[in-house]
Amino acid sequence: MTLLELKKQALTLDHPMTFVLPNGETVPAHFHLTEIGKISKHFIDCGGVLRREKRANLQLWSANDFDHRLQPEKLVTIIEMAEKTLHLGDLDVEVTYQGVSTIETYGLEVTKNGFQLLSLTTNCLAADACGISPEQLPQRESQKAKCDPASNCC
Repeated sequence: MTLLELKKQALTLDHPMTFVLPNGETVPAHFHLTEIGKISKHFIDCGGVLRREKRANLQLWSANDFDHRLQPEKLVTIIEMAEKTLHLGDLDVEVTYQGVSTIETYGLEVTKNGFQLLSLTTNCLAADACGISPEQLPQRESQKAKCDPASNCC
């Protein structure tokens, strides 16, 4: 999901904003959006290709102020302030949230019940240079049911 999609979806909600963790639990309704940042990654992959990635990061946090509720309009206002100040553009969004023992990072998609936090996986970006065939690449559980490795969609 991109920032533009997030803003659009937030403003069309007909129910309170809900963020659902991959395990089905929800982020407490009294969460705060403590920061929005631009994450830049400049790296070289195992095949020797220089790469750059940029993402917008939203950090969610929960305190003991149980009456707090972040309204969709306020979320959009915060995003727009960050867009102008940090020159974000329409970047893909990642969300960080405190897990059991460390900060966890998620992808994001909209569902009929709110926003779904998605588990992220690693991948070899130079599989051909490493001698890894498409059949040997690991697949996420959600891909296994709908993706034939020969189709190159994985």
